[in-house]
Amino acid sequence: MKRLLREFLGAVQFLTRVPVPQRLHGEIVLARTAPYFPLVGVLLGLAAGGIDAAVRPHLTALAAAAAAVLFLVLITGALHEDGLADSADGFGGGKTADQILAIMRDSRIGSYGAIAVALSLLLRVAFIAALPARDALAYFVSAETLSRWSVLPLAHFLPPARQGGPSAGQGARLARSVSPMAVWIATLIAAAVTVASLHTASWRPWAACLLTTAACGVYFRRRIGGVTGDCFGATIQCVAMAVYLCGAWR
Repeated sequence: MKRLLREFLGAVQFLTRVPVPQRLHGEIVLARTAPYFPLVGVLLGLAAGGIDAAVRPHLTALAAAAAAVLFLVLITGALHEDGLADSADGFGGGKTADQILAIMRDSRIGSYGAIAVALSLLLRVAFIAALPARDALAYFVSAETLSRWSVLPLAHFLPPARQGGPSAGQGARLARSVSPMAVWIATLIAAAVTVASLHTASWRPWAACLLTTAACGVYFRRRIGGVTGDCFGATIQCVAMAVYLCGAWR
């Protein structure tokens, strides 16, 4: 039980900016925290959904959605937005794999990155604002859970685009290090959460998640031969937008 708690807290530390005392989680292997990524998504979805529910009766649905998205950006330290920006700059500005990876490593944000982050924020706020109030919490939980789940199949099936060294990054070290058992555990958790939240309607978010994750994986493999930590962040953003769209679609 103590080991499971340490690995869960390691996932919390990796995916968020919630302070976790070193004495509580110690040194653990990053790949062993992966099955708990969907659980971190559950907590983020519950918190963001709670903010939306608290604000929506007093302001507009748009303002409530903006407050919830702002919370998600702050609690994660804009980690996934940064990954999306770096990926957009790299894939948008580079032609060869080496050029793409070099641009992605640059900490400066370019036009593609700025546009990608702006669209991500805008679309998430718009889709969340369009959610029926009775379904909003369920879609918050489903979107944040499935988006974190998407990291596991990418990390299991794809190799790291950068081969070792200090430039590999912590996220890229997940590549090809996540076991099939970890993927199955995370899938069972994510499936249970989405079915409990959306019941028979859960097939739509799952379909959107699987298609988006597969499309991202194929694209990353073709362009750079694998994945980086930025690729994981970009996929999380894309899956979240796809799931929120499912709830907003009329």
